Amino acid sequence: MQPQRPPRPRTARPSRPTAPGVAVRVRAAQVLDAVVHRDRSLKSELAEVLPQLSDPRDRALLEAIVFAALRGRHRYQAAVRGWLQKPPGPADGPLLALLLAGCAQLDALQLPAHAALAATVDAARALGRPHQAGLVNALLRRAQREGIPEADPAGTWPQWLQERVRAAWPEQAAAVFAASARPAPMWLRVNRRLATPQAYRARLAEAGIAAETDPRLPDALRLEHPLPVAALPGFDEGLVSVQDGSAQQAADALAPEPGARVLDACAAPGGKAAHLLERDPQLELLALDVDPRRLARVEDNLRRAGLLEGTAGRVQLRPVDATAPALWWDGFTFDAILLDAPCSATGVVRRQPDILLHRRESDLAPLVALQARLLDATWPLLRPGGVLLYTTCSILPEENAGQIEAFLARTPDARPDPLPEAFGHAAGPGRQRLTGEDGMDGFFYARLRKAT
Repeated sequence: MQPQRPPRPRTARPSRPTAPGVAVRVRAAQVLDAVVHRDRSLKSELAEVLPQLSDPRDRALLEAIVFAALRGRHRYQAAVRGWLQKPPGPADGPLLALLLAGCAQLDALQLPAHAALAATVDAARALGRPHQAGLVNALLRRAQREGIPEADPAGTWPQWLQERVRAAWPEQAAAVFAASARPAPMWLRVNRRLATPQAYRARLAEAGIAAETDPRLPDALRLEHPLPVAALPGFDEGLVSVQDGSAQQAADALAPEPGARVLDACAAPGGKAAHLLERDPQLELLALDVDPRRLARVEDNLRRAGLLEGTAGRVQLRPVDATAPALWWDGFTFDAILLDAPCSATGVVRRQPDILLHRRESDLAPLVALQARLLDATWPLLRPGGVLLYTTCSILPEENAGQIEAFLARTPDARPDPLPEAFGHAAGPGRQRLTGEDGMDGFFYARLRKAT
Protein backbone atom coordinates (compact mmCIF):
# COMPACT_ATOMS: atom_id res chain seq x y z
CA MET A 1 0.00 0.00 0.00
CA GLN A 2 1.52 3.19 -1.10
CA PRO A 3 1.59 6.07 1.37
CA GLN A 4 -0.89 8.83 0.61
CA ARG A 5 0.51 12.13 -0.44
CA PRO A 6 -0.34 14.94 1.93
CA PRO A 7 -2.98 17.32 0.58
CA ARG A 8 -1.67 20.38 -1.16
CA PRO A 9 -2.10 23.48 0.94
CA ARG A 10 -4.79 25.82 -0.33
CA THR A 11 -3.48 29.10 -1.55
CA ALA A 12 -5.60 32.20 -1.27
CA ARG A 13 -6.95 33.27 -4.58
CA PRO A 14 -5.47 36.64 -5.49
CA SER A 15 -8.04 39.36 -5.01
CA ARG A 16 -8.97 41.49 -7.95
CA PRO A 17 -7.01 44.75 -7.78
CA THR A 18 -9.13 47.73 -6.88
CA ALA A 19 -9.17 50.42 -9.56
CA PRO A 20 -7.96 53.86 -8.53
CA GLY A 21 -10.70 56.32 -7.64
CA VAL A 22 -13.17 53.73 -6.36
CA ALA A 23 -13.71 55.65 -3.10
CA VAL A 24 -14.65 58.75 -5.09
CA ARG A 25 -17.27 56.82 -7.08
CA VAL A 26 -18.64 55.19 -3.94
CA ARG A 27 -19.11 58.51 -2.21
CA ALA A 28 -20.52 60.14 -5.36
CA ALA A 29 -23.13 57.38 -5.56
CA GLN A 30 -23.96 57.79 -1.87
CA VAL A 31 -24.45 61.53 -2.28
CA LEU A 32 -26.60 61.07 -5.39
CA ASP A 33 -28.70 58.38 -3.70
CA ALA A 34 -29.33 60.66 -0.72
CA VAL A 35 -30.20 63.69 -2.88
CA VAL A 36 -32.23 61.98 -5.62
CA HIS A 37 -33.97 59.25 -3.66
CA ARG A 38 -34.08 60.47 -0.07
CA ASP A 39 -34.77 64.19 -0.46
CA ARG A 40 -31.51 65.26 1.18
CA SER A 41 -29.80 68.60 0.53
CA LEU A 42 -26.85 68.47 -1.86
CA LYS A 43 -25.02 71.12 0.15
CA SER A 44 -25.36 69.23 3.44
CA GLU A 45 -24.39 65.91 1.87
CA LEU A 46 -21.27 67.36 0.30
CA ALA A 47 -20.35 69.07 3.56
CA GLU A 48 -20.39 65.65 5.22
CA VAL A 49 -18.68 63.63 2.48
CA LEU A 50 -15.98 65.90 1.07
CA PRO A 51 -13.88 66.01 4.27
CA GLN A 52 -13.60 62.21 4.02
CA LEU A 53 -11.39 62.62 0.93
CA SER A 54 -7.93 63.90 1.76
CA ASP A 55 -6.78 64.62 -1.80
CA PRO A 56 -8.20 67.88 -3.21
CA ARG A 57 -8.21 66.30 -6.67
CA ASP A 58 -10.55 63.58 -5.40
CA ARG A 59 -12.81 66.18 -3.82
CA ALA A 60 -12.94 68.12 -7.09
CA LEU A 61 -13.71 64.94 -9.05
CA LEU A 62 -16.50 63.96 -6.67
CA GLU A 63 -18.13 67.37 -7.00
CA ALA A 64 -17.77 67.28 -10.80
CA ILE A 65 -19.41 63.84 -11.01
CA VAL A 66 -22.28 64.74 -8.70
CA PHE A 67 -23.08 68.07 -10.35
CA ALA A 68 -22.88 66.61 -13.85
CA ALA A 69 -25.12 63.70 -12.85
CA LEU A 70 -27.75 66.01 -11.37
CA ARG A 71 -27.72 68.39 -14.33
CA GLY A 72 -28.09 65.48 -16.77
CA ARG A 73 -30.36 63.46 -14.49
CA HIS A 74 -33.36 63.45 -16.84
CA ARG A 75 -31.33 62.13 -19.79
CA TYR A 76 -29.38 59.57 -17.80
CA GLN A 77 -32.39 58.19 -15.95
CA ALA A 78 -34.33 57.82 -19.19
CA ALA A 79 -31.45 55.99 -20.86
CA VAL A 80 -30.82 53.63 -17.94
CA ARG A 81 -34.46 52.76 -17.45
CA GLY A 82 -34.80 52.09 -21.18
CA TRP A 83 -31.81 49.73 -21.12
CA LEU A 84 -32.82 47.78 -18.02
CA GLN A 85 -34.69 44.57 -18.79
CA LYS A 86 -36.95 44.99 -15.77
CA PRO A 87 -37.88 48.09 -13.75
CA PRO A 88 -35.65 48.82 -10.76
CA GLY A 89 -37.03 47.91 -7.37
CA PRO A 90 -37.43 50.08 -4.26
CA ALA A 91 -34.06 48.88 -2.93
CA ASP A 92 -32.18 49.80 -6.11
CA GLY A 93 -31.56 53.45 -5.26
CA PRO A 94 -27.80 52.97 -4.76
CA LEU A 95 -27.56 51.10 -8.08
CA LEU A 96 -29.38 53.84 -9.97
CA ALA A 97 -27.26 56.49 -8.30
CA LEU A 98 -24.08 54.67 -9.31
CA LEU A 99 -25.32 54.43 -12.90
CA LEU A 100 -26.05 58.17 -12.88
CA ALA A 101 -22.48 58.76 -11.75
CA GLY A 102 -21.18 56.45 -14.47
CA CYS A 103 -23.17 58.13 -17.23
CA ALA A 104 -21.99 61.55 -16.08
CA GLN A 105 -18.35 60.45 -16.28
CA LEU A 106 -18.71 59.12 -19.82
CA ASP A 107 -21.00 61.82 -21.18
CA ALA A 108 -20.66 65.25 -19.56
CA LEU A 109 -17.16 64.86 -18.09
CA GLN A 110 -15.68 62.81 -20.95
CA LEU A 111 -13.36 60.95 -18.57
CA PRO A 112 -11.17 58.17 -20.02
CA ALA A 113 -13.67 55.35 -20.47
CA HIS A 114 -11.52 52.46 -19.27
CA ALA A 115 -10.64 54.08 -15.95
CA ALA A 116 -14.16 55.40 -15.34
CA LEU A 117 -15.73 52.01 -16.09
CA ALA A 118 -13.28 50.05 -13.94
CA ALA A 119 -13.65 52.34 -10.94
CA THR A 120 -17.44 52.49 -11.20
CA VAL A 121 -17.81 48.71 -11.51
CA ASP A 122 -15.53 48.24 -8.49
CA ALA A 123 -17.66 50.80 -6.65
CA ALA A 124 -20.67 48.49 -7.10
CA ARG A 125 -18.76 45.80 -5.19
CA ALA A 126 -17.61 48.28 -2.57
CA LEU A 127 -21.22 49.33 -2.07
CA GLY A 128 -22.12 45.73 -1.20
CA ARG A 129 -23.63 44.95 -4.61
CA PRO A 130 -21.20 42.48 -6.20
CA HIS A 131 -24.14 40.68 -7.86
CA GLN A 132 -24.88 43.89 -9.83
CA ALA A 133 -21.31 44.68 -10.89
CA GLY A 134 -21.81 42.87 -14.19
CA LEU A 135 -25.00 44.84 -14.84
CA VAL A 136 -23.21 48.13 -14.14
CA ASN A 137 -20.43 47.10 -16.50
CA ALA A 138 -22.85 46.12 -19.27
CA LEU A 139 -24.98 49.26 -19.05
CA LEU A 140 -22.04 51.64 -18.94
CA ARG A 141 -20.36 49.89 -21.85
CA ARG A 142 -23.58 50.37 -23.78
CA ALA A 143 -23.55 54.06 -22.81
CA GLN A 144 -19.96 54.26 -24.03
CA ARG A 145 -20.78 52.49 -27.27
CA GLU A 146 -24.09 54.13 -28.18
CA GLY A 147 -23.91 57.43 -26.30
CA ILE A 148 -26.67 58.89 -24.15
CA PRO A 149 -29.76 59.85 -26.19
CA GLU A 150 -30.49 63.57 -26.28
CA ALA A 151 -33.48 64.90 -24.35
CA ASP A 152 -35.23 68.20 -23.74
CA PRO A 153 -33.39 69.86 -20.80
CA ALA A 154 -36.75 71.12 -19.59
CA GLY A 155 -37.51 67.54 -18.57
CA THR A 156 -35.37 67.93 -15.46
CA TRP A 157 -37.74 70.65 -14.24
CA PRO A 158 -40.97 69.62 -12.49
CA GLN A 159 -44.00 70.20 -14.70
CA TRP A 160 -45.51 72.93 -12.55
CA LEU A 161 -42.27 74.91 -12.64
CA GLN A 162 -41.83 74.42 -16.39
CA GLU A 163 -45.26 75.92 -16.90
CA ARG A 164 -44.51 78.96 -14.75
CA VAL A 165 -41.24 79.68 -16.52
CA ARG A 166 -42.83 79.31 -19.97
CA ALA A 167 -45.74 81.55 -18.96
CA ALA A 168 -43.40 84.25 -17.61
CA TRP A 169 -40.73 84.07 -20.33
CA PRO A 170 -42.25 82.42 -23.42
CA GLU A 171 -39.49 83.56 -25.77
CA GLN A 172 -36.60 82.82 -23.42
CA ALA A 173 -37.82 79.67 -21.61
CA ALA A 174 -35.99 77.20 -23.83
CA ALA A 175 -32.72 79.10 -23.35
CA VAL A 176 -33.28 79.17 -19.58
CA PHE A 177 -33.76 75.41 -19.44
CA ALA A 178 -30.72 74.80 -21.64
CA ALA A 179 -28.47 77.16 -19.66
CA SER A 180 -29.59 75.61 -16.38
CA ALA A 181 -28.38 72.20 -17.61
CA ARG A 182 -24.86 73.45 -18.34
CA PRO A 183 -22.02 74.15 -15.91
CA ALA A 184 -21.66 77.80 -14.92
CA PRO A 185 -18.42 79.72 -15.40
CA MET A 186 -16.49 80.76 -12.32
CA TRP A 187 -16.77 84.46 -11.52
CA LEU A 188 -14.19 86.06 -9.28
CA ARG A 189 -14.45 89.35 -7.40
CA VAL A 190 -11.11 91.07 -6.96
CA ASN A 191 -10.72 92.93 -3.67
CA ARG A 192 -10.14 96.47 -4.92
CA ARG A 193 -8.49 97.40 -1.61
CA LEU A 194 -5.66 95.03 -2.56
CA ALA A 195 -5.52 94.77 -6.36
CA THR A 196 -7.15 95.61 -9.68
CA PRO A 197 -8.76 92.99 -11.96
CA GLN A 198 -6.05 93.69 -14.54
CA ALA A 199 -3.24 93.07 -12.04
CA TYR A 200 -4.88 89.92 -10.71
CA ARG A 201 -5.53 88.69 -14.25
CA ALA A 202 -1.81 88.98 -14.93
CA ARG A 203 -1.11 87.00 -11.76
CA LEU A 204 -3.51 84.29 -12.92
CA ALA A 205 -1.81 84.20 -16.30
CA GLU A 206 1.52 83.57 -14.56
CA ALA A 207 -0.12 80.55 -12.94
CA GLY A 208 -1.43 79.35 -16.32
CA ILE A 209 -5.04 80.34 -15.61
CA ALA A 210 -6.96 82.19 -18.33
CA ALA A 211 -9.48 84.84 -17.25
CA GLU A 212 -11.57 87.54 -18.94
CA THR A 213 -12.85 90.91 -17.76
CA ASP A 214 -16.39 92.19 -18.31
CA PRO A 215 -17.13 95.88 -18.96
CA ARG A 216 -20.30 95.68 -16.85
CA LEU A 217 -18.43 94.45 -13.79
CA PRO A 218 -15.56 96.66 -12.59
CA ASP A 219 -14.27 94.19 -9.99
CA ALA A 220 -14.84 90.90 -11.84
CA LEU A 221 -12.94 88.25 -13.72
CA ARG A 222 -14.49 85.26 -15.43
CA LEU A 223 -12.97 81.78 -15.65
CA GLU A 224 -14.65 79.40 -18.08
CA HIS A 225 -13.45 76.37 -16.13
CA PRO A 226 -13.97 76.39 -12.36
CA LEU A 227 -10.99 75.72 -10.11
CA PRO A 228 -10.67 74.80 -6.44
CA VAL A 229 -10.24 78.01 -4.46
CA ALA A 230 -6.90 76.66 -3.22
CA ALA A 231 -5.63 77.09 -6.78
CA LEU A 232 -6.44 80.82 -6.80
CA PRO A 233 -3.39 82.95 -5.91
CA GLY A 234 -3.98 84.99 -2.78
CA PHE A 235 -7.40 83.52 -1.97
CA ASP A 236 -6.55 82.83 1.67
CA GLU A 237 -5.28 86.41 2.01
CA GLY A 238 -8.58 87.86 0.78
CA LEU A 239 -7.21 89.04 -2.55
CA VAL A 240 -10.09 87.47 -4.43
CA SER A 241 -13.49 85.88 -3.73
CA VAL A 242 -15.86 83.70 -5.72
CA GLN A 243 -19.10 85.54 -6.56
CA ASP A 244 -21.30 85.34 -9.63
CA GLY A 245 -21.44 88.39 -11.87
CA SER A 246 -25.14 88.92 -11.18
CA ALA A 247 -24.53 89.04 -7.44
CA GLN A 248 -21.65 91.46 -7.96
CA GLN A 249 -24.00 93.88 -9.70
CA ALA A 250 -25.94 94.34 -6.46
CA ALA A 251 -23.19 96.68 -5.22
CA ASP A 252 -23.51 98.74 -8.41
CA ALA A 253 -27.28 98.91 -8.08
CA LEU A 254 -27.25 99.96 -4.41
CA ALA A 255 -24.28 102.36 -4.81
CA PRO A 256 -24.37 103.85 -1.28
CA GLU A 257 -22.79 107.24 -0.68
CA PRO A 258 -19.30 107.26 0.87
CA GLY A 259 -19.45 106.50 4.59
CA ALA A 260 -23.16 105.69 4.43
CA ARG A 261 -25.04 103.75 7.10
CA VAL A 262 -26.08 100.50 5.39
CA LEU A 263 -28.29 97.59 6.44
CA ASP A 264 -27.73 94.18 4.85
CA ALA A 265 -30.92 92.53 6.04
CA CYS A 266 -30.31 88.93 4.88
CA ALA A 267 -26.54 88.90 4.68
CA ALA A 268 -25.42 85.25 4.51
CA PRO A 269 -23.08 84.09 3.10
CA GLY A 270 -21.68 87.64 3.07
CA GLY A 271 -20.45 88.21 -0.47
CA LYS A 272 -22.48 91.36 -1.05
CA ALA A 273 -21.56 92.87 2.32
CA ALA A 274 -17.89 92.15 1.62
CA HIS A 275 -18.14 93.74 -1.82
CA LEU A 276 -19.66 96.92 -0.39
CA LEU A 277 -16.92 97.15 2.24
CA GLU A 278 -14.15 96.46 -0.26
CA ARG A 279 -15.40 99.46 -2.19
CA ASP A 280 -15.79 101.67 0.85
CA PRO A 281 -14.21 100.50 4.14
CA GLN A 282 -15.71 103.59 5.84
CA LEU A 283 -19.28 102.30 5.50
CA GLU A 284 -21.18 101.81 8.73
CA LEU A 285 -22.65 98.40 7.98
CA LEU A 286 -25.05 96.23 9.97
CA ALA A 287 -25.32 92.67 8.63
CA LEU A 288 -28.18 90.47 9.83
CA ASP A 289 -29.12 86.85 9.38
CA VAL A 290 -31.72 84.87 11.24
CA ASP A 291 -29.47 81.77 11.32
CA PRO A 292 -26.41 82.15 13.58
CA ARG A 293 -24.56 79.42 11.69
CA ARG A 294 -25.00 81.24 8.41
CA LEU A 295 -23.97 84.50 10.05
CA ALA A 296 -20.73 82.78 11.10
CA ARG A 297 -20.01 82.31 7.39
CA VAL A 298 -20.48 86.05 6.89
CA GLU A 299 -17.94 86.70 9.61
CA ASP A 300 -15.49 84.20 8.07
CA ASN A 301 -15.77 85.83 4.65
CA LEU A 302 -15.33 89.35 5.99
CA ARG A 303 -12.40 88.29 8.13
CA ARG A 304 -10.63 86.53 5.24
CA ALA A 305 -10.93 89.72 3.19
CA GLY A 306 -9.48 91.77 6.05
CA LEU A 307 -12.69 93.75 6.45
CA LEU A 308 -13.12 93.37 10.21
CA GLU A 309 -9.72 94.77 11.14
CA GLY A 310 -9.78 98.25 12.60
CA THR A 311 -13.46 98.86 11.93
CA ALA A 312 -13.99 100.31 15.43
CA GLY A 313 -17.62 99.16 15.52
CA ARG A 314 -18.47 100.36 12.03
CA VAL A 315 -19.21 96.76 10.97
CA GLN A 316 -21.63 94.79 13.12
CA LEU A 317 -23.08 91.29 12.64
CA ARG A 318 -26.23 90.30 14.48
CA PRO A 319 -28.11 86.95 14.44
CA VAL A 320 -31.63 88.38 14.41
CA ASP A 321 -34.82 88.25 12.35
CA ALA A 322 -35.03 91.24 10.02
CA THR A 323 -38.84 91.04 10.08
CA ALA A 324 -38.85 92.00 13.80
CA PRO A 325 -36.87 95.27 14.02
CA ALA A 326 -38.44 96.11 17.38
CA LEU A 327 -36.10 93.49 18.83
CA TRP A 328 -32.85 94.89 17.39
CA TRP A 329 -33.18 98.33 15.73
CA ASP A 330 -31.54 101.23 17.57
CA GLY A 331 -33.89 103.85 16.09
CA PHE A 332 -31.35 105.46 13.75
CA THR A 333 -32.35 105.26 10.09
CA PHE A 334 -30.21 103.82 7.32
CA ASP A 335 -29.05 105.60 4.19
CA ALA A 336 -29.24 102.39 2.16
CA ILE A 337 -30.75 98.95 2.67
CA LEU A 338 -29.87 95.77 0.80
CA LEU A 339 -32.64 93.19 0.95
CA ASP A 340 -31.44 90.03 -0.78
CA ALA A 341 -34.59 88.12 0.01
CA PRO A 342 -35.04 84.36 0.49
CA CYS A 343 -36.55 82.98 -2.71
CA SER A 344 -37.15 79.92 -4.88
CA ALA A 345 -33.55 80.11 -6.23
CA THR A 346 -34.82 79.24 -9.70
CA GLY A 347 -32.12 81.44 -11.24
CA VAL A 348 -29.24 79.39 -9.82
CA VAL A 349 -30.32 75.87 -10.76
CA ARG A 350 -27.09 75.24 -12.66
CA ARG A 351 -25.16 75.87 -9.40
CA GLN A 352 -27.68 74.13 -7.13
CA PRO A 353 -29.25 71.42 -9.32
CA ASP A 354 -31.00 69.73 -6.41
CA ILE A 355 -33.39 72.70 -6.31
CA LEU A 356 -35.37 70.97 -9.06
CA LEU A 357 -35.75 67.88 -6.87
CA HIS A 358 -36.73 69.64 -3.67
CA ARG A 359 -38.71 72.72 -4.69
CA ARG A 360 -42.50 72.29 -4.33
CA GLU A 361 -45.25 74.47 -5.74
CA SER A 362 -46.54 74.86 -2.20
CA ASP A 363 -43.24 76.54 -1.25
CA LEU A 364 -43.95 79.67 -3.28
CA ALA A 365 -46.77 81.24 -1.28
CA PRO A 366 -44.81 81.20 2.03
CA LEU A 367 -41.74 82.62 0.26
CA VAL A 368 -43.74 85.43 -1.31
CA ALA A 369 -45.33 86.21 2.06
CA LEU A 370 -41.91 86.29 3.75
CA GLN A 371 -40.52 88.63 1.09
CA ALA A 372 -43.47 90.98 1.63
CA ARG A 373 -42.92 90.96 5.41
CA LEU A 374 -39.24 91.77 4.93
CA LEU A 375 -40.06 94.69 2.65
CA ASP A 376 -42.68 96.05 5.03
CA ALA A 377 -40.43 95.62 8.09
CA THR A 378 -37.28 97.21 6.66
CA TRP A 379 -38.79 100.11 4.70
CA PRO A 380 -39.56 102.22 7.83
CA LEU A 381 -35.86 101.95 8.80
CA LEU A 382 -34.80 103.85 5.65
CA ARG A 383 -34.28 107.60 5.85
CA PRO A 384 -36.20 109.92 3.51
CA GLY A 385 -34.34 110.05 0.23
CA GLY A 386 -32.61 106.74 0.98
CA VAL A 387 -32.47 103.71 -1.30
CA LEU A 388 -33.59 100.13 -0.75
CA LEU A 389 -32.37 97.50 -3.20
CA TYR A 390 -34.52 94.38 -3.40
CA THR A 391 -32.87 91.38 -5.03
CA THR A 392 -33.55 87.67 -5.51
CA CYS A 393 -31.92 84.84 -7.42
CA SER A 394 -35.35 83.87 -8.76
CA ILE A 395 -36.77 84.15 -12.27
CA LEU A 396 -40.43 83.93 -11.18
CA PRO A 397 -42.48 87.16 -11.49
CA GLU A 398 -44.47 86.62 -8.30
CA GLU A 399 -41.25 86.91 -6.29
CA ASN A 400 -39.88 89.78 -8.34
CA ALA A 401 -41.81 92.29 -10.46
CA GLY A 402 -45.13 91.22 -8.94
CA GLN A 403 -43.76 91.48 -5.41
CA ILE A 404 -42.45 95.00 -5.95
CA GLU A 405 -45.58 96.19 -7.75
CA ALA A 406 -47.65 95.03 -4.78
CA PHE A 407 -45.27 96.77 -2.36
CA LEU A 408 -45.44 100.05 -4.30
CA ALA A 409 -49.23 99.88 -4.33
CA ARG A 410 -49.39 99.72 -0.53
CA THR A 411 -46.45 102.04 0.24
CA PRO A 412 -47.18 105.67 -0.70
CA ASP A 413 -43.66 107.01 -0.03
CA ALA A 414 -41.88 104.39 -2.17
CA ARG A 415 -40.80 105.24 -5.71
CA PRO A 416 -39.10 103.01 -8.30
CA ASP A 417 -35.61 104.22 -9.14
CA PRO A 418 -34.94 102.78 -12.64
CA LEU A 419 -31.84 100.73 -13.39
CA PRO A 420 -30.13 100.63 -16.81
CA GLU A 421 -30.22 97.79 -19.33
CA ALA A 422 -26.94 96.40 -17.99
CA PHE A 423 -29.02 94.77 -15.23
CA GLY A 424 -31.20 92.72 -17.58
CA HIS A 425 -34.66 92.77 -19.09
CA ALA A 426 -37.19 95.38 -18.03
CA ALA A 427 -39.48 93.63 -15.53
CA GLY A 428 -42.12 95.92 -14.07
CA PRO A 429 -40.36 98.31 -11.64
CA GLY A 430 -37.11 96.34 -11.82
CA ARG A 431 -34.71 94.42 -14.04
CA GLN A 432 -34.48 90.67 -14.58
CA ARG A 433 -31.49 88.75 -15.84
CA LEU A 434 -32.30 85.20 -16.88
CA THR A 435 -30.07 82.22 -16.27
CA GLY A 436 -27.04 82.13 -18.54
CA GLU A 437 -27.48 85.61 -20.01
CA ASP A 438 -24.08 87.33 -20.16
CA GLY A 439 -22.71 84.17 -18.53
CA MET A 440 -24.39 85.07 -15.23
CA ASP A 441 -27.01 83.59 -12.93
CA GLY A 442 -30.67 84.49 -13.03
CA PHE A 443 -31.20 87.52 -10.80
CA PHE A 444 -33.77 90.27 -10.14
CA TYR A 445 -33.06 93.84 -9.02
CA ALA A 446 -35.45 96.59 -7.96
CA ARG A 447 -34.12 99.88 -6.59
CA LEU A 448 -36.63 101.86 -4.55
CA ARG A 449 -36.20 105.38 -3.22
CA LYS A 450 -38.08 106.84 -0.26
CA ALA A 451 -39.79 110.16 -0.87
CA THR A 452 -38.33 113.16 0.97
